[in-house]
Amino acid sequence: MNSLDWAVLIGYFGVMVAIGVWSHKRVDNVSDFFTAGGKMPWWLSGISHHMSGYSAVMFTGYAGIAYTYGVTSFVTWSFPIALGIAIGANLFAPRINRLRSRLHVASPLEYLKNRYNLGTQQALAWSGMLLKIVDVGAKWAAIATLLSVFTGISLNQGILITGAITAVYCTIGGLWADALTELGQFIIQLLAGVSMFVAVVLKLNDKGIGFFGAWDEPALQGHGKPLVGPYGTVFLLAFLFIKLFEYNGGMLNQAQRYMATSSGHEAKRSARLSAILWLVWPVVLFFPMWMSPLLVKAQKPDGSDSYGLMTEQLLPHGLLGLVIVGFFSHTMAMCSSDANAIAAVFTRDCAPVLSKRARAWNARSGLIAARVTTVVFLGLSMAAATQVNSPAFKDIITVVIKWVAGLMGPMAIPMMLGLLRPFRRSGPTAALTSWALGLFAFWLVNYPINWNVEGGVPLQYQVSVPLAVSLILYIAIGFIKPEDTPERDALIETINSDGDGPGGTGAAAAVPAPAGAADDVSRL
Repeated sequence: MNSLDWAVLIGYFGVMVAIGVWSHKRVDNVSDFFTAGGKMPWWLSGISHHMSGYSAVMFTGYAGIAYTYGVTSFVTWSFPIALGIAIGANLFAPRINRLRSRLHVASPLEYLKNRYNLGTQQALAWSGMLLKIVDVGAKWAAIATLLSVFTGISLNQGILITGAITAVYCTIGGLWADALTELGQFIIQLLAGVSMFVAVVLKLNDKGIGFFGAWDEPALQGHGKPLVGPYGTVFLLAFLFIKLFEYNGGMLNQAQRYMATSSGHEAKRSARLSAILWLVWPVVLFFPMWMSPLLVKAQKPDGSDSYGLMTEQLLPHGLLGLVIVGFFSHTMAMCSSDANAIAAVFTRDCAPVLSKRARAWNARSGLIAARVTTVVFLGLSMAAATQVNSPAFKDIITVVIKWVAGLMGPMAIPMMLGLLRPFRRSGPTAALTSWALGLFAFWLVNYPINWNVEGGVPLQYQVSVPLAVSLILYIAIGFIKPEDTPERDALIETINSDGDGPGGTGAAAAVPAPAGAADDVSRL
């Protein structure tokens, strides 16, 4: 990097902070901070939903998969995400929006207290927050790894720089700042991605390799196969099922994008836009990664540094700075949205249980608590980032694929399926049992069994078994021990009935409070 690249990077950081300051005036209360008051346009919500699913892991971990295996990086990652979001556009997006518009909640987990009970809500809230700390920690480590390639600064210094900048704008401006910065980041990503795509095509031409003829090169032998290595059919199906829940709200930050739109119909349009972007745009981003074995030799065994090395070699200064900004934009988009989501969960779901004062927060106090929680979460995730390469977590892609994908299912199943009428018989027993035994299955498959199987348990089973266990138990226990009540049925009807807004059929006012619900928190 030279002074021009640094100017581009510093200018980007300045714009992000400016957006946060501008967004500050749009945030008057907790609802504005966490769900944009339900006033976000569907197209902005869709772009934000799309961008909040990226991080620099794509340019490190998935770049390594593309370098080693080829197109399976798209087939087993962005394609199932696109398909999962497309399915969720009808299945989940409108219902999640109605949590805000009809039940008037600001956290995606707030409704669980009435859908199940307080214990279930707290179990899912705390476990979800802990998982997110590890997940976001991996994202900080990924961007710091890239930053070290270009600047030579240490991993911890890179984590501190990116985390501090993100903390400023997302703490000041809330979800509005997240969405507006993600719009800017999308434009930057578009310019950077196209620049890299063109640079790779021109370099291949210089080597006498045609656009389509590249796949016949010995270095890319087998790289055109859609399913290869550990990324086979079982992994694809498992990943599709996981992403159906994760990217439609199971990891909380995407749920906020649906909640931020004005109606269920607008949330559906938002999801469809995100699905289209996930289907088309990653092909442009992945093409240079697929061609990387023809242009660079990775220094790391997993190939995670291949994209960084390629950008250094192919792009002139200025454009190099733009691509580096693109790396930052991905990670900061995801981490800031996660921070906002987790702050919502703690402020709305956990703090009132822990403290009587929290139950009496007014609009100003709640907003201050939300901002403080955001900063604390970012600090904890940055601390976790320093441990990503430790024996406990191993490398970045292991954290993202094994830990996040494997643990997300047991947490998302009760939250997501609890929205749907066919699962109304599944109550607190089904939710807590499926959650607990799903987490136990993750530990069992990834550690004791994995240690005693020659070659280890295949990756597809490490990530799919916990989700399968949770899903089967959630459904089976619902039939064996149905716990549907008139109150819970009324809540489900409110979420599922047609018509948008608080005045729609089955408005929140029609939902009876569960017996004793008002006393649940005060007794703790």
